[in-house]
Amino acid sequence: MEMHQVRYFLAVARELNFTRAAESCNVAQPSLTRAIKQLEDELGGELFRRERSLSHLTELGQRMLPMLQQCYDSAINAKSLAHSIKSGAVAPLTIALSVTVNIMLLIPFLSELMRVLPGLELRFFRGTNNEIADLLKKGDAEVGVGGPLEGAWDRLDSWELFKEPYRLVVGNKHRLASLGDPIAPSELSKERFLCRTNCENSKDILGFLDAHGGQPKAKHDVATEPDLAALLESNFGIGIAPRSSVLSANSRQLRIDGLEIDRTVYAYAVAGRQRSMAASTLIKMLRAADWRVVEEQLVGVDKGSDVSVSSQVA
Repeated sequence: MEMHQVRYFLAVARELNFTRAAESCNVAQPSLTRAIKQLEDELGGELFRRERSLSHLTELGQRMLPMLQQCYDSAINAKSLAHSIKSGAVAPLTIALSVTVNIMLLIPFLSELMRVLPGLELRFFRGTNNEIADLLKKGDAEVGVGGPLEGAWDRLDSWELFKEPYRLVVGNKHRLASLGDPIAPSELSKERFLCRTNCENSKDILGFLDAHGGQPKAKHDVATEPDLAALLESNFGIGIAPRSSVLSANSRQLRIDGLEIDRTVYAYAVAGRQRSMAASTLIKMLRAADWRVVEEQLVGVDKGSDVSVSSQVA
């Protein structure tokens, strides 16, 4: 079944006249008649009862009409969508974002991307670093943002965006919130620890606490940053998280004396795979960003702080 046959059939069904149908399709009547005959042969029966000036749909023709109309409409819509994507009128972009990365870090870039590409259609996935690598590998995401994906897949391009320090996070009503900054590690041994199960540097952090007398007396495992924020606000315990990770008016961030562990955030894409205009533009924007300014706007830190900008666009 060819699409021009379907178009000719719909024209005859609309006009109920082969001559007028041929004119509306801008085709010679013999060509239209021949195409209809081929369609009838393929479907195994007549679609029209032919008369001199007026034709009628047969029972088969009446049953085929809604299905062939739907088929034709779907083909037209697919062609239109393909043209829109090619021209940039529609710009779909799927982003795989680590559960440990605050989406607010990307908002300035996505807002600018929407201004440049008004047809931008975003889709977000959240996952662990390994899940991000899997989404990129399968083609379910074009761009990934997360922590190190060491050994995940050798076809991944990666660009280091920034580094940021870890901070002690506590609820505003917690006793540590009123102590001086920085907090001595030994103070943490009296508390319940909200352990971020997807933390990229959890082993190093726990090792530091153990070596400095700060091993908490008990812990709760927490998988997501919103859950961590909610538990902090309810004084279920204390946490240690990257500075941009947990931002809440009901919690406070404090330095831990002697803790000098950073979290590195990267942008990822698959090497050698064709990228959409939206994906390419976003990657360039992320690489060119002054992340000191981004973090200052997000968490209110002073210029010249210990966030480290790691790469620029070549």
